[in-house]
Amino acid sequence: MKIMNVKGTVDSLPSKEIIRRKVVNTLTDTFEKYGYLPLDTSILCYYDLLASKYSGGSEILKEVYTLKDQGDRTLGLRYDLTVPFSKVISMNAGKTINLPFKRYEIGKVFRDGPVKTGRAREFYQCDVDVCGIEGSFIEAEMLMMTIECYKKLGIEVYVEINNRKLLEGFIISSGIDKELTSKVILSVDKLAKIGEDGVREELKEYNIASKKLDNLFSLFKCNINELDNMNIDNEEFIEGKSEIKELFSYIDYLNLNEYARFTPYLARGLEIYTGTVWEVFDKKQRLTCAIGGGGRYDKIITNFIDDGNKYPAVGISFGLVPICELLEESTSDSLYDLLIIPMDTNKESLLLASKLRNNGIKVIIEMNKRKVKKALESANKNSIPYVIILGQNEIDTNTIELKDMNNSKSIKINLDNTNEIVDIIKNKH
Repeated sequence: MKIMNVKGTVDSLPSKEIIRRKVVNTLTDTFEKYGYLPLDTSILCYYDLLASKYSGGSEILKEVYTLKDQGDRTLGLRYDLTVPFSKVISMNAGKTINLPFKRYEIGKVFRDGPVKTGRAREFYQCDVDVCGIEGSFIEAEMLMMTIECYKKLGIEVYVEINNRKLLEGFIISSGIDKELTSKVILSVDKLAKIGEDGVREELKEYNIASKKLDNLFSLFKCNINELDNMNIDNEEFIEGKSEIKELFSYIDYLNLNEYARFTPYLARGLEIYTGTVWEVFDKKQRLTCAIGGGGRYDKIITNFIDDGNKYPAVGISFGLVPICELLEESTSDSLYDLLIIPMDTNKESLLLASKLRNNGIKVIIEMNKRKVKKALESANKNSIPYVIILGQNEIDTNTIELKDMNNSKSIKINLDNTNEIVDIIKNKH
């Protein structure tokens, strides 16, 4: 047997996992501050639930992992967190859950698709959604929360924002057949990646007149203030213009303009979106892909439940993988704060470690009786910033030397004065 990972899966080793958990803790603390509640849904679902008409569409079903249980029932592994969220609303709304319901969920999803850079078969999703609130009020708050999350993570971002109705209105006003709207949206959504020539090339098969495409691309050069001066009267444009202008009025009032960019061709690809859409990008352009994105999807849960009620929803996904990649570049944190090397002082070392751990210091003890030189080399290799060698002499004199490995200095401290040790280590960090 060859020991290896399943293709498209990886093991998260400590150096990466510590960063991921810091990201998750930062995000969840912020989510809860804004009133979002934690939710954990089942990874195993009935296949019929995953394959329902208003779940992910026929394309995604090609990537669903399916299996049979002992009762010969067909099951599947969840491929996103939206279908399970819809299931929870359907089963609990008006019972154990009252709308509006604000939730966040972080969990693994599975897709049996092609493996390439940026696409795995097992990965974490981080979704924040609200069900039961219409309009821009909640969208503005969600954008506030999004910007705050990235600030806390130390990532400078900007947010591209558009409205699907507005985009549809542009396409219709350009004289393009309404039946081609979805196909045109899929192509123009790639404008930033493949350029105008690339989009035109993609649209050749639909025989759209060049003049109509000229009209459409000219509209993409407008700013938010120019929308009022456009002589466009189709319903989609009028509704989209009203919604996005209201959202930008919130953005202006909240002084978030430096983060927000009106991007009239943005669509986020998926047809599930019914209004506002946005994507988050690293301002330093260390990664060119979006590191977060979301929007309004008023029909998904409404059609999924199909009980005659409306279930408006809006949400955002935070890209844990690209976020962690960015933080890996900028962090050099050690997995430990301190190494204690006992010199036949095991009990005393355990006691000292306990006192320091009680004060939030991450302590590891050398337990293999390696020579001091080897233990110090290990500390350097693992970027452990401080070392204490605890021998009988240190016990007798009640004095230890705290070795600063980064600066090759030692500080003498009273062994009983653990607060001083804690202060030095924490202040250095």
